[in-house]
Amino acid sequence: MTSRPDYGVDAPGVVRNLALIGAALVVLAVFLPSFRIGPVTVRFGGMGMTPGVFCLAEAALMLLYAHWGKFQHRDRMLALHVWRGDEQVLDVGTGRGLLMVGAAKRLTSGKSLGTDIWRAGDLSGNQAAAAQKNAALESVADRCEVLNEDARRMSFADGRFDVVLSNLCLHNIHGRDGRATACREIARVMKPGGIALISDFIRTGEYVAAFRAAGLQVSRQAANPLVTFAPLAIVVARKPLESPARA
Repeated sequence: MTSRPDYGVDAPGVVRNLALIGAALVVLAVFLPSFRIGPVTVRFGGMGMTPGVFCLAEAALMLLYAHWGKFQHRDRMLALHVWRGDEQVLDVGTGRGLLMVGAAKRLTSGKSLGTDIWRAGDLSGNQAAAAQKNAALESVADRCEVLNEDARRMSFADGRFDVVLSNLCLHNIHGRDGRATACREIARVMKPGGIALISDFIRTGEYVAAFRAAGLQVSRQAANPLVTFAPLAIVVARKPLESPARA
């Protein structure tokens, strides 16, 4: 049997904890609707059932995103660029290669590079080998390359990439200064006229400010809550053909 690509579950620990807490609260609400603490009777049923159901619903929505929504969101991101086929593409925080592979499918002579430090808590099965396997299963291995790179200290030359992509990565970088450094690095490795498409559920205002400070033209697209949970906004940053002169 041929293996199918597997792009994992984002924040698996969060999904697990939400499910366990939700299930525990629901069970307690059903089997321990009230109890006494000294002379006081505590009615737990309603207090436990509502947050329990809420936690379970959040876990279910995160799983729905992992198995369906992330592909819709990826296609929405990639549709924001008019593809020629010869682009040099960088996917920052590629994980198991979702954006790297999606971009590679739109290339003919171009190349799609995925970088990450592959922290286990960010994505289930988060390994470089998983990204390489997905690229092979999607028949784009010849257009993909996977590298171990920290987004704050990338080894690429200035102006190398036509398109820089990132989804649910930059918020994991500790500290506002660290995230701003990653944005400056993204701006540095972009070609004049290039585009960065950066998606996240928090901190996007920071990214907008950092890209503007780096001289990029920036807009932000609102999240689509029907597709992603948590809702993901997209920062669109374009590098002018002639970068502003540095003082």
